[in-house]
Amino acid sequence: MPVQLLKIIKGKSETPLPSHLQKEDLKHLEEGFDHTNKYFQINLFCQTLPIAVLFWRRYCDWNCICSFSIDLDNLYSRINSINILIYGKMAEDCAKVIRHGDTFVVAGFKLAKSPTAREDGRHGCHLEVSEEAGSAIYVSGYPTFFLPSVAPKYVYTPLNRLKDGTIVNLYGVVKFFKPPYVSKGTDYCSVVTLVDPSNVKLTCTLFNGNLDSLPKIYKVGDIVRFHRVKIREYNGQMQGITSVGFASLTFDGTVGAPLVPRTSSKVYTFMDEEQKTIEDLRVWAASNLSVSGPAVKLSGVQPMLFFDLTCQLVGKAKVDGSSFLLKVWDGTKCSYPTWKVPVEARDLEGERVLLHQLQNLTVDILVYDNHVQLAKSLKIGSFLRIYSIHTKQASADDKDVSHLEFHLHGGTCYGRGIGVLPESNPDVKELKAFLESVDLAGSQNMESMSSVELDGTFNNITDLESHLQRCQQLSVTVLTDHQDLNNTELKTILNSAAPQQYRIRAKLRTYKPQKLYQSIKLHCSKCNSLQEVPDGDDFDFILQRSAVTAPNPELHNTSWYDSVMWTTQDQKQRKIAIHFVKHDEMLQEPEDTLLMIEG
Repeated sequence: MPVQLLKIIKGKSETPLPSHLQKEDLKHLEEGFDHTNKYFQINLFCQTLPIAVLFWRRYCDWNCICSFSIDLDNLYSRINSINILIYGKMAEDCAKVIRHGDTFVVAGFKLAKSPTAREDGRHGCHLEVSEEAGSAIYVSGYPTFFLPSVAPKYVYTPLNRLKDGTIVNLYGVVKFFKPPYVSKGTDYCSVVTLVDPSNVKLTCTLFNGNLDSLPKIYKVGDIVRFHRVKIREYNGQMQGITSVGFASLTFDGTVGAPLVPRTSSKVYTFMDEEQKTIEDLRVWAASNLSVSGPAVKLSGVQPMLFFDLTCQLVGKAKVDGSSFLLKVWDGTKCSYPTWKVPVEARDLEGERVLLHQLQNLTVDILVYDNHVQLAKSLKIGSFLRIYSIHTKQASADDKDVSHLEFHLHGGTCYGRGIGVLPESNPDVKELKAFLESVDLAGSQNMESMSSVELDGTFNNITDLESHLQRCQQLSVTVLTDHQDLNNTELKTILNSAAPQQYRIRAKLRTYKPQKLYQSIKLHCSKCNSLQEVPDGDDFDFILQRSAVTAPNPELHNTSWYDSVMWTTQDQKQRKIAIHFVKHDEMLQEPEDTLLMIEG
């Protein structure tokens, strides 16, 4: 029951509150943290408190706003008051039972920014309370409150018993994941696929404006505990999404590893019986889940390889508009000559002495597109796990010597991304111990270095104050990234046979089309011809003529979009198909979905 009346006997509550609830102070409220196990205790007995209780009916749903002071040391300060928004049936129940003189507790609330903070002078955030979020309100007729100890009890649902539209708690083993990345909006997104002994798979798409509130998953095989994840069914398969009060714990999935949770909230509950659940999942995953082998070291990388790398960041630099350089090392030396990305010394962040010492052990990784924003925010010295790095073999400038390049391509396919590891991580502890044992003096044998490495060393480290005349020094706009290609003269390109790939540096004299709409062409799928887009009535006539052709069912429901078709209600009864484009193999919320209309 979301709203409960408590009977007070001799100043104590006859019905105890859950012991996991912890009293929250107004000054400790922070947006982005899990407050589901926190409560506010409010005394409405004092008439001097700035209290306003408003009820109204909107869209057949009761809502309630209560504003009250929470700081009893300064009852007359409006900044020490906060608004509470109560939704649904809870608001209707509160309207019936809450009166002046009551004491009540609000538990399991969500914190959000208050749009009226400037006008009413109250706290910059407000509390949101609803039955759907698992909130509760306990009302007493006396100001005295008593909180005895009662152990909380959570029910965890196996993956094969999930039902559409429910909000559940669950355990699972990570079979696949994408490190958090910036979504099309302002939130961070993480995609996680879970399995359990029921052999059912669940893919969860999790959003949050606070990066730290998403699950801290570092590798396949980790075990996660999700609280309050919402289940929805699509195409006969269950999917999980974040709901109000979502929280997570992550554990190392290695058998025998310490049970140290990585939490998305400051306060959480973990019962003794849950330890057995984790140990059972570890044993099951060890024999049923295919996990990657030992981590790849730089000394073991080969050309044309995709791998995950655990390393330390020692330098970084902006290359151009859509690529960024990360200089990393893991204490081993790559067996191939490595490419040193040409950047200005003044643009390179990092300790110069250390960069010089590690010049023969670091590799340059170019990251692209959506990974650039995160790469810029990384701190020098932090420990990283970079997922799905691509190694590519290419030739050096004007030399018959090949070298190895490291690229982190754009997008999130195959779990591509960057994760920051805490120093408490077991892999980081092992790496730090190994790095401290590396003989830096022995690694600086300049005679054993390749010509490519020597060029990069002297250009980027030794000759730090030199200013080379390169394209990056000019006032230009970089349209694309092909750092692995050399500049080619236009006359060479004109005399070459197509198709080829080139990189040029030239002066722009003219360009077409002059207007953006001129770049749109009409394409005929039958003859593959292109035509200019007509104007006015001609365009309307072409669209009307195209509407006569019914949508092609063979083009519906592909791997990257789902299709729905219906017949218009007019006399023509025209067939119309709408294709809903997927993102990361999943449909998005309606307001974020790209649509294609046919017919």
